[in-house]
Amino acid sequence: MSFASIARIIAIASLSAAVTPAFAQSGDAVKGKTVFARCALCHDVKPGVKKMGPPLNGIFGRTSGTMADFTYSPAMQKAKIRWDAKTLDAFVTKPSGTVPGTRMAFAGISNPVDRANLIAYLKTATK
Repeated sequence: MSFASIARIIAIASLSAAVTPAFAQSGDAVKGKTVFARCALCHDVKPGVKKMGPPLNGIFGRTSGTMADFTYSPAMQKAKIRWDAKTLDAFVTKPSGTVPGTRMAFAGISNPVDRANLIAYLKTATK
């Protein structure tokens, strides 16, 4: 195998790793708390603390638009997304692309490492 072939294989492997979805990467919950600061204006992770958006504690396993005592957009209610690492990764990447018509006015988080860290942090806010 030539040096050029080996270099090509390494380059392809590096690109593949760069586009690995955040949900497939292990995140750092401590760093994720810092990423969550972008979300904290509208969301909290404390039970019952409603802001502009619903609290995100216990989000894993919840279905979109179903938390009691919170008024969701019709789009979020109709989406019926079961939140897990994969669906959160897609949504946080571009909320309006995942749920067209959502009221969530947030452009998204393009950095997959930041998303993985955020998801790891949200996993710690389970109840």
